[in-house]
Amino acid sequence: MSDSEQASAPLPDVPGVERTYREVNGVELHTVSAGDPGDPLVVLLHGFPEFWYEWREYVGPLVEAGYRVLVPDQRGYNRSEKPDGLDAYSVDTLSADIVDLIETAGRESAHVVGHDWGAAVAWDLALRHPEAVDRLGIINVPHPTVFQRTLKSDLTQLRNSWYMFFFQLPLLPEWASSRNGFAFFVDVMESSSRPGTFGERDFERYRRAWSREDAVGSMINWYRALFRRLNEPPRERVDAPALVVWGENDEALIPRMAGESVRYCSDGRLERFPDATHWVPHEYPDRVVRLLLEHLDAGAQG
Repeated sequence: MSDSEQASAPLPDVPGVERTYREVNGVELHTVSAGDPGDPLVVLLHGFPEFWYEWREYVGPLVEAGYRVLVPDQRGYNRSEKPDGLDAYSVDTLSADIVDLIETAGRESAHVVGHDWGAAVAWDLALRHPEAVDRLGIINVPHPTVFQRTLKSDLTQLRNSWYMFFFQLPLLPEWASSRNGFAFFVDVMESSSRPGTFGERDFERYRRAWSREDAVGSMINWYRALFRRLNEPPRERVDAPALVVWGENDEALIPRMAGESVRYCSDGRLERFPDATHWVPHEYPDRVVRLLLEHLDAGAQG
């Protein structure tokens, strides 16, 4: 079977786009790359339960604007390696992956943009390895200090985070998520996004990624390790210039955490989308990519 036949989704139609497997932090990450290798580097980090495909509409505009783009399947997802055990999915391990990924491009730092779990990794990277982040883009995930405080003090957020506690159970989450053609994942994505955000072709591609051996358990292990392998970053203040984008109709995360998160940034900016949901990168890709380019280009001009 050819590489393209094994793929969960076709590559974006961008000149020079390619798939590679990159050895980082003891695992192989399947990575989609595009753009001139000499251009400023942008790393795009997907969330749960997605894979590199989340960023397919962003690769072209970023390359056209003069950026080199790397989009990994993070460990445990799609075509990347899926190590055993919770230690392999601690957040400090996940951010160390991105440090090494940046080094595979011959760089010491990059612009880093993340959504959902990808944003959690991006926050941790900026706090634990500030030298690796030039400019930071965060979409619909709060600063870790804000989330921990809110989870303990706000009953609405505690209720909204029910799934995180469900994922702590052994085996049952894997069974429940995988049955009936991954209906659990599909239903969550459809019911919590604006109508028409995801189509059946999208879900065909997601199901292909979810069907890979050990994928569902590895994805869920990110949540298990969050509770059981938490290794606090050494600082709370983010020094990299940060753009926080927030869809305010997020069913999982209350919107006041967005503003509180920006207050932990030395140079932070918040852009709210009042009618968007947690899935704002899919719902408003043109607007989000314009904001990202404005943010990244400001660094080049500076």
